[in-house]
Amino acid sequence: QVQLVESGGGLVQAGGSLRLSCAASGSTLGINAMGWYRQAPGKQRELVAVIRRGGSTNYADSVKGRFTISRDNAKNTVYLQMDSMKPEDTAVYYCNVDRYDLNYWGKGTLVTVSS
Repeated sequence: QVQLVESGGGLVQAGGSLRLSCAASGSTLGINAMGWYRQAPGKQRELVAVIRRGGSTNYADSVKGRFTISRDNAKNTVYLQMDSMKPEDTAVYYCNVDRYDLNYWGKGTLVTVSS
């Protein structure tokens, strides 16, 4: 089992920045992809960004050029730097990791962007 603990959410004004962190613990050997998803009220959960163990990344079109995902494999931690934030970025952000084709989720952290 993998446990995920997210931190860094909160309230920010439009144009501002936040940094999310997600630390994995437990059976962390074998973790491949680590990523962030988000779910806004009334909407489906969507992929924000993912980073694989080798460092390759993918981003949702809506955040390209504004968000940066990174990871520290030694600390089993993934980060999401969010810059130039917009009100439409408001959502609960969930950490996700893939380990031997099983997915694990964090409990989520709320990010609110005021206009």
